[in-house]
Amino acid sequence: MSKIKCAIIGSGNIGTDLMIKIARTAKHLEMAAMVGIDPQSDGLARAARLGYATTHEGVEGLRKLPGYKDIQVVFDATSARAHIANDALLRKDGKKLIDMTPAAIGPFTVPVVNLESNLNEPNVNMVTCGGQATIPIVHAVRKASDRVIYAEIVSSIASKSAGPGTRANIDEFTETTSKAIETVGGADRGKAIIVLNPAEPPLMMRATVFTLSTGGSQEAIEKSINDMVNCVREYVPGYRLKQKVQFEHIGDNQPVRIPGIGLCAGLKTTVFLEVEGAAHYLPAYAGNLDIMTSAALATADLWAARIQQKELA
Repeated sequence: MSKIKCAIIGSGNIGTDLMIKIARTAKHLEMAAMVGIDPQSDGLARAARLGYATTHEGVEGLRKLPGYKDIQVVFDATSARAHIANDALLRKDGKKLIDMTPAAIGPFTVPVVNLESNLNEPNVNMVTCGGQATIPIVHAVRKASDRVIYAEIVSSIASKSAGPGTRANIDEFTETTSKAIETVGGADRGKAIIVLNPAEPPLMMRATVFTLSTGGSQEAIEKSINDMVNCVREYVPGYRLKQKVQFEHIGDNQPVRIPGIGLCAGLKTTVFLEVEGAAHYLPAYAGNLDIMTSAALATADLWAARIQQKELA
């Protein structure tokens, strides 16, 4: 059976890495077109060498390509503002949109948490790199406890791995990730912080997750976290715990104040993560890009598999 054709809008770091991943590892998708706005971009040049259709005229250029009608999936790796306009044009053409910007028009989607429930949505949002790395952990704590009162994530990425698109979306990153920690992760209150680390040589992506929960044992929470890490590793092999999960009991005699909630006691869980990239296009330290492209591919590939099953039925 022929694979489902897809296109990528955004010929920068994320789009180019995704293109190579699709070519090397996709089971049910095949590249058809790469779209950019800079005719000199390396991404467009690589796509042309690989034999894919290219255009530097943005989404309008994509719609003019001869094979456009056969493309069913479009990945958007541009910016939150650009995605709003792209969605308005492409959705009416019946395209499935995988949004890799913080625009959040469609539902937040983290493959190991809620992919199945969002497969039929015309537009799904991949949250952020920090969200893809940490929300599975928040969700794991929530599954093993009665309540996650608060979850805070601190994501540190190499400054060299943050291109113009990432830097332009910093404000949206914190807002989008914070919301997804609550709506997808299951925390009552979420907070996200991103750090662009200028260290030389560049350091790999690191993420720290803090949660305050009630009603779960340390043993159950730790097992849930370890199981979740193994699930994420199925599509992000470089995803791992940096050290053993840490716990601290916050008693009623010394409660912490959670903004918007008040004084709270419970079990504090601290998780240290590291994400090593597969180095398909960028160096291994760019795990922040790798986890986004891997999550987007996992989402679209499963959707494409379902479409193929329907065609066979």
